[in-house]
Parts: sequence; C-alpha cells; structure tokens
Amino acid sequence: MTRKSQGLERQHEDPGLTKPETVDEYILRQEKDTALRLEKIRRIIREAVPDAEEKISWSMPTFWKGKDLIHFAAFKKHVGIYPGDEAVSAFKEELVCYDVSRGTIRIPYDAPLPEELIARIAKWCYEKYAR
Repeated sequence: MTRKSQGLERQHEDPGLTKPETVDEYILRQEKDTALRLEKIRRIIREAVPDAEEKISWSMPTFWKGKDLIHFAAFKKHVGIYPGDEAVSAFKEELVCYDVSRGTIRIPYDAPLPEELIARIAKWCYEKYAR
C-alpha cells in the first residue's frame, strides 16, 4: 500500500465522504475515542513545533514548514504517524515495540501514546526539514 493510499483508507470505507479540507474536519469524522487520540497527537506535535502550520496533505493531518514535516492518521486498529524514513531510522531503537516500516510508525489503539517520543520525533523532523 502506498503512502497516499494509506491516508485514503478511511475515506474508502464510505464512498460518500469527500476529502477533508482541514485537520478539524478530519478529526471530527472519527469515532469519539479515535478523535480524542488524534487530538492528543495534534497537541503533542503542535507544542513540539509551534510555528509549523497545520494542513491536510496526502489526505492526512500534516504539520508543514516549507515542506511536509510529519503526518498522522486514523486507521481501523491503529494510529499511523508518518515522519519519514530518516526519522524512523534515527529513532529505530526507541521504536522497537511498535510496528514500523518505511517512514511509518503504527501505534495500536490499546497501547499508550508515547507522548515524549512523538514530541522528540516532531522536533527532529522540524530541525531536519523545515525551511
């Protein structure tokens, strides 16, 4: 599955849905528990990189500063965080308990959010990619 098709997965569950235009709209479309988890991730990243802009890119909530820095998205069994290949490699030792692949970190809904780690990854992405 490509990065783009991963972000579109939830929309394909209901073909009547159009692509969300804002992060708020994306989150509001989720079930309550999922929306709360996404809001928490959003807050963690926003606090870590306060001058990055929020937008929808690849059909996912994205933090942007001259280019896409980090994305996140809801799926059936997990939340995906997409900091890119380099970030996943840089934090690989701290990500051993998560399902990771090619720039993707999957955090199951029944696992606690690694808040401090998410913040450090977001800061790393900002330092590496922000323009």
